[in-house]
Amino acid sequence: MKGVVFDGKQAQVVDDLEVRDPGPGEVLVAVSAAGLCHSDLSVLDGTIPFPVPVVLGHEGAGVVAEVGAGVTHVEPGDHVSLSTLANCGACAECDRGRPTMCRKAIGMPQRPFVRGGQPLYQFASNSAFAERTVVKAVQAVRIPEDIPMASAALIGCGVLTGVGAVLNRARVEHGDSVVVIGTGGIGLNVIQGARIAGALTVVAVDSNPAKEGVARRFGAGHFFTSAEGVRDVLPTGADHVFECVGRVELVRQAVDLLDRRGQAVLLGVPGAGAEASFVVSSMYLDKSILGCRYGAARPQRDVALYAEMYREGRLLLDELVTETYGVDEFEKAVADARGGLAARAVLTF
Repeated sequence: MKGVVFDGKQAQVVDDLEVRDPGPGEVLVAVSAAGLCHSDLSVLDGTIPFPVPVVLGHEGAGVVAEVGAGVTHVEPGDHVSLSTLANCGACAECDRGRPTMCRKAIGMPQRPFVRGGQPLYQFASNSAFAERTVVKAVQAVRIPEDIPMASAALIGCGVLTGVGAVLNRARVEHGDSVVVIGTGGIGLNVIQGARIAGALTVVAVDSNPAKEGVARRFGAGHFFTSAEGVRDVLPTGADHVFECVGRVELVRQAVDLLDRRGQAVLLGVPGAGAEASFVVSSMYLDKSILGCRYGAARPQRDVALYAEMYREGRLLLDELVTETYGVDEFEKAVADARGGLAARAVLTF
């Protein structure tokens, strides 16, 4: 079967990939569509270190092909969105409803793929850039069949992370003010999360002026190409500032834009050893800096919720899919994503 394999130097589309059958508590999924997320690009450029060779992709949707023993919540033929959380479901964090903090769901890559007799790693417990992938049952969330696969794929990362950061982590309240730095796939979902939460003022900041239209479509009331104009709209600062790019100087900007009791939420991914600075005395007015993993998501609940919100017209998905590419067009998809030409490039199988 076809898939995208990264060997540490280059990524290439191969057609001789194999994946094992699902074991107990696992699901084999025929992938229909997969979004090209910034995290995939970060593996390619070394920002996110990951063992190789690895089958890339982590934002996918498809059809259940086979289930392992003990799996009852999905069956062959079901449409599913795939999450990256291979959480155990039995630890204290899982029991508290915090699967993103499950220690079994972090830093334990498996090798379910084989190519030419060599085992290949699975990226983010998912590897959606393959015609078929095997995941833990908890990662496969059934979705209505009327949701287009290219749109459904984006729920599994961009929507869970961006909307979840607003609703689950920051807990934005009705009437709050929100600033979003960076309006790529994650930033746009933060913007629509703020709209859904009832934020009164939503300000988008992006150096690319061409992104103003889509930012406003998702819910931004104001748009600036730098943070300098934000204070004209919010003279005392913002209740919430989301950094969605992954640059340390923008982390500093996020902190500097906070109002009293404000919180900066870090969603962008800088280099693993990157350090950011801020003026300590500026934090004493009950300001906070929050890390956020995967939107503090509970995928079995949140994916189903967002799918229904899409069907009700409250959550935008189709508008995120700026371009679809056949898997053989992977290099073009990467070039367009890096060039800012696609909010979300989606590979189709």
